[in-house]
Amino acid sequence: MTRETRRKVSTFFRYFVLIAVGFIMVYPLIWMVGATFKTNNEIFSSVGFIPRNPTFDGYKNAMKSYGGDIDLVKAMINTYSIVLPKVIFTIVSATVTAYGFARFEFKGKNLLFAVLMSTLFLPQVVLNVPQYIMFNKFGWINHPLYLALIVPTMFATDTYFVFMLIQFLRNIPRELEEAAKIDGCNSVKTLWYVIVPMLKPSIVSCALFQFMWSSNDFMGPLLYVNTPARYPASIFVKMSMDGDTGFEWNRVLAMSLISIIPSLVVFFLAQDSFIDGIAAGGVKG
Repeated sequence: MTRETRRKVSTFFRYFVLIAVGFIMVYPLIWMVGATFKTNNEIFSSVGFIPRNPTFDGYKNAMKSYGGDIDLVKAMINTYSIVLPKVIFTIVSATVTAYGFARFEFKGKNLLFAVLMSTLFLPQVVLNVPQYIMFNKFGWINHPLYLALIVPTMFATDTYFVFMLIQFLRNIPRELEEAAKIDGCNSVKTLWYVIVPMLKPSIVSCALFQFMWSSNDFMGPLLYVNTPARYPASIFVKMSMDGDTGFEWNRVLAMSLISIIPSLVVFFLAQDSFIDGIAAGGVKG
C-alpha cells in the first residue's frame, strides 16, 4: 500500500467516524422533530424519524392553556423576561470584574481571586437555602420582575464567565492600553474602546452560555416563582405534563421543540464568534 493510499484510507476512516458519531449525537433531536407529528402508539412502536400518519394535533394542543392563566406563548415571554436581563447583566458584571482582576493591583487581590475561583467547586444546591432565606427577607420571592433570578447576575456571581474572560485578557498586549492612556483615555474609556471590542468573541461565548443555561433553568424558577401566570417555559412544560390526563406525548414534544428553537437560532447565528471565544479563552499567554 502506497503512502498516498494510506493517507486516503486514513482520511476516509476519520471522516466516517466523525459523521457516525455526529449522527448518533444529533439523531435524538431529529427524532423528536418527527415524533411531534406522530401519535402516541407510533411514538412507542417506531424509532424511525418519518411518521407513517402525520398529525398536527401536537402543535395545536401545545398552544392551549394548561393549569392557570398561562399558555406556551406567555411562558416563552416570561422566559425571555428573565433570560435577556440576565445575559446583559452577566456580560457587564463579568467583564468589569475580569478587567479588574486582570489589569489592576490592589490589596488582597490574590485572596479575593482564590475565593472567587473556589466558588466554581461549590454546588448550587448548597446555596439554595441561604439564598432563599435572604431573598425572602428582601421581598424578592415571586416578584413580578424576577429579582431573585436577575439581581445576582449584577454582581458577577457566574464565576466561570469571569475566569473565561480573564484568560482572554491575558492574551491582549498591555501596550494597547498604554497607547490609549497616552491618547487621554482613562480606565473606563480604555475598557470600552479598546478592551471590549477585542473581547467580543469571548463575550459572545459568555452570552450564549448564559442564554442557553437560563433558558433551560428549572430549579431557579421553581424556587423563586410561585405564581403560575409568571412561570417560564421550563416550568410550564412540566406543569402541563402533570395536568394532562391523557398525556399526549406529541404535544409535550412539540412544546419542548418550540421552547428550544430560540436557543438553537441564537447559537447558529453566533456560532463563529462562539467557537473563536472558546478557542481564545483556552489559550494562556
